[in-house]
Amino acid sequence: MSVTIRRVRGTLLRLVMHRATAVVAGAVLLVPAVALMVGEFTFENWVTDGLTLIAGGTGAALLLTGVAGRRPDWVDPDEPLDSD
Repeated sequence: MSVTIRRVRGTLLRLVMHRATAVVAGAVLLVPAVALMVGEFTFENWVTDGLTLIAGGTGAALLLTGVAGRRPDWVDPDEPLDSD
């Protein structure tokens, strides 16, 4: 991987790990995407539609991660579950 891609990946991972920042960034991406999908604007074309889908999907994922929190990648089947 190039240095730039690694830096962008690291920045994105740090953003997702901080819940409040993930919620804010998700809302910042999701609100304009929803506005562009709902409204009819004269400047819209296939490029803005694609960018809107990418921004909306990324915003929704960040918002969901910020609200729900991180989940473990692996749950050991031999370890007993906590009964809180």
